[in-house]
Amino acid sequence: MSEDILRKLKNKANTLPLLPGVYIMKDKTGKIIYVGKARKLKNRVTQYFGAGNNHTEKVRKMVSNIEDFDYIICDSEFEALTLENSLIKQYMPKYNILLKDDKGYHYIQITDEKWRRIRATTNNNGKGTFIGPYNSGGAVKQTVQLTEKIFKLPICNRNFDKPSRPCLNYHIGLCMAPCKAKTNINEYNEAVESAVKFIKSGGIASSDIKLLEEKMEKAAEELNFEYAAKLRDRISAIRKISEKQKVISSTEYRHDVIASALVGEMACIQLFCFKNGHLSDQQHFFFDGISDKQSLYSDFLPQYYDNKPDMPKEILIDANSDEYDLISLWLSQKSKYNKIVITVPQKNDKKKLVNMCASNAAEHLSHKIERNIHETAALNELANLLGMDNPPRIIEAYDISNTAGSNNVAGMVVFKDGRPYKSFYRRFNIKSFIGQDDYRSLSEVLDRRFNEYKEGSDEAFKSLPDLILIDGGEGQLNAVKQVMRKYDIDIAVFGMVKDGKHRTSAIADTGGKIIIKANKGAYKLVTEIQNEVHRFAISFHKSKRSKSMLDSTLKKIKGIGPAKEKALLKHFKTLKNIKNATKEELLAVSGISENNADEIIKYFINSN
Repeated sequence: MSEDILRKLKNKANTLPLLPGVYIMKDKTGKIIYVGKARKLKNRVTQYFGAGNNHTEKVRKMVSNIEDFDYIICDSEFEALTLENSLIKQYMPKYNILLKDDKGYHYIQITDEKWRRIRATTNNNGKGTFIGPYNSGGAVKQTVQLTEKIFKLPICNRNFDKPSRPCLNYHIGLCMAPCKAKTNINEYNEAVESAVKFIKSGGIASSDIKLLEEKMEKAAEELNFEYAAKLRDRISAIRKISEKQKVISSTEYRHDVIASALVGEMACIQLFCFKNGHLSDQQHFFFDGISDKQSLYSDFLPQYYDNKPDMPKEILIDANSDEYDLISLWLSQKSKYNKIVITVPQKNDKKKLVNMCASNAAEHLSHKIERNIHETAALNELANLLGMDNPPRIIEAYDISNTAGSNNVAGMVVFKDGRPYKSFYRRFNIKSFIGQDDYRSLSEVLDRRFNEYKEGSDEAFKSLPDLILIDGGEGQLNAVKQVMRKYDIDIAVFGMVKDGKHRTSAIADTGGKIIIKANKGAYKLVTEIQNEVHRFAISFHKSKRSKSMLDSTLKKIKGIGPAKEKALLKHFKTLKNIKNATKEELLAVSGISENNADEIIKYFINSN
């Protein structure tokens, strides 16, 4: 994007009203590449044309292709949401989150022939009735196979009006064999109706089993033992299947569970659908160019649930958003319920369901980006533990190292997407005072770091991290937060606390400690960060201390000044190498005379 176009777009954005509406970004050909909504158009659109470092790579690329934009003022944010969703479906803009349409859905068909069959299908255009849509083709096929097994429905295509020899399924008890002409059409239809009820409800209620038992007893009393035996086998099959199905939700009404995992700008949303306490369907989605869960869900929820024939009464989700009330109202108008509730559970069984969903999202994302599942899960777990809305992509950690106040240094390590990012590691010599004071040392280091962010050119300091970890407790945190207030910077900052055995044990906040040992993923990640920053800081300290000792020794030798000292250090690297060098080897160093070589050899001989 040229400077002239950027200036034109900035000026146009500054003239927008502070009203709700929809904005439409276009490229140089006039093609719509992005549609968004805003509570205040001016505030939202102006953000695109400034502070580029705060955008994701996807947004930066989108902005670079914007040639012009249009906007539509709406009466309310609700109206803007409805219009935004309509325009996205109409134009399918390149940079919006786009979900597949009904071509990816799956259905269960009950045919309308005399001897009705139950089939898995990918469309709802044929004859008969359809149950769905479902997102998972595997789940649909599994449901159909399970239903056929429980209710002993035929899987063949025979004409049952013409008797024939039954197949193997009849002999092994998997089919009622209407082909044998011993099953009448009424019995068959009763089995099909029970099967349809089983599919729609996600299982058989105890009241339905009791009804079957009553029918079985009545058939036995009427000496219809063959029919009674069929009902007995059906009841037995239902009970066996029910025992195998794990009820993981006590809620009887339909509800969905949504959670996501983020690594870098890649995200995975996992969705579970529950009916009668059982998981009836699931699906996951991948998205790129994602900066946070809030904007991800604001785009995902309206698109996913738009025109869904079967809406949940409640949506459990893993992150808060200011837009849930608005989205809830919009969804409620499309459903049979008075209100669809979107909640972020904090405890009990609902929280466990969200955690399970989040674990699956992390698993899928790990496979997608070829990362270790534990790395992906650890970042999301750490965010939950620290009360962060999103997993920290960039983590900076700091540690101080000195010996009784001498050679005072600090180390900064950076973890990006859960892994060490060594090109951004930085070392600091403490310059503002002499002595041992970790609080003052941290204050100086963070002051220099934030000043570099404001005015410097170092690539490692050009942007701010999502999380800062300090080796230490409340005192160190207070020192850092005072510097952050000075620069008006708001970043999550915590201390890393060790136990008596020098092992990571807790995360410190100014309000207390958060024990992390039980949280295995977060514990391992924080331990790795704490060990790495300690190693980095202490290795710098040892290097500086060795150089200091070397400098001090060489300065005692007659005729060796700063220039010759530097030449010797550059050539021999260590004091031991200089001590063991021959006269010829010493004379090979630039600036070292024969007299200098004799004095060096003489010094080390006398010092033994």
